[in-house]
Amino acid sequence: MFGDRMPLAVRFTDILADTGVSHGLIGPREVPRLWDRHVMNCAVIAGTFSEGTRLVDVGSGAGLPGVVLALVRPDLDVHLVEPMLRRTQWLDGVVGDLALDNVTVHRGRAEELAGRLVAPFVTARAVARLDKLARWCVPLLAPGGTLVAMKGRSAAEELAQDRRALERLGLSSAVVSEHGAGLLDEPVLTVDLRFERRAQPSARRAVAGATKRRRGPTRR
Repeated sequence: MFGDRMPLAVRFTDILADTGVSHGLIGPREVPRLWDRHVMNCAVIAGTFSEGTRLVDVGSGAGLPGVVLALVRPDLDVHLVEPMLRRTQWLDGVVGDLALDNVTVHRGRAEELAGRLVAPFVTARAVARLDKLARWCVPLLAPGGTLVAMKGRSAAEELAQDRRALERLGLSSAVVSEHGAGLLDEPVLTVDLRFERRAQPSARRAVAGATKRRRGPTRR
């Protein structure tokens, strides 16, 4: 999955087991299964995204799946969205440590960035139910964009329950996809939601407050 970037993936896993735990991003009990349950769990969805595209990871937290996707797919332009200062500072440190020049960290809530950050793909892992998640994420999608929501075994049931609310937001298609069969003990499920909408003209601007390591520390 990681090719010549495997050492960086191992380094990221080590960071998760160290400061990821001390910063409250990863529970201590998750350390023995970080690789399979978290890192590889995110890596297997990398084939979902088109070549050279931009994606926004909402509620990035410990960089899952955003940082992992940036490692597997250096062609992607990855934007990590996280509202908590302590977490964005940690993410800035990780991006610098791994020298990921294809990652930008944004401090803020998804709804605060609407109209200033737009992408063909938005991802989220264990953030919220589909209806609520879509309300936050659809304003960040380019016209015809796709929300890729990582979900558990109840993915199809949740989609069925929330479909009507999603359709009111402009849902045009919805697919539950399976990833990692044969690589993981239990395949990963994503709910891939495509929305038809018109992006606001201002949505094509990058967030002025976005931070990259080469631009200095995250603003307070």
